[in-house]
Amino acid sequence: MLLPKLTIKAKDFATELTSHNVTDKDLKGEQQISKEHIDNDLAVRKMLKERGVLPEQLSAAEDVKKYNEN
Repeated sequence: MLLPKLTIKAKDFATELTSHNVTDKDLKGEQQISKEHIDNDLAVRKMLKERGVLPEQLSAAEDVKKYNEN
């Protein structure tokens, strides 16, 4: 199943934020970077939830629906 576009963009944003902060905050090692990534994922999810969007409630991507109909 493909993720909805909004979910993909949200995950991409969290990843880009992590990449930026790894350099900006000079983060080192798996533990610091993993914590940063988890924190960013949670922050993006919180923002989505505050805006009334829960990723797990979004419908599957349109092309998946078309594929499953065939």
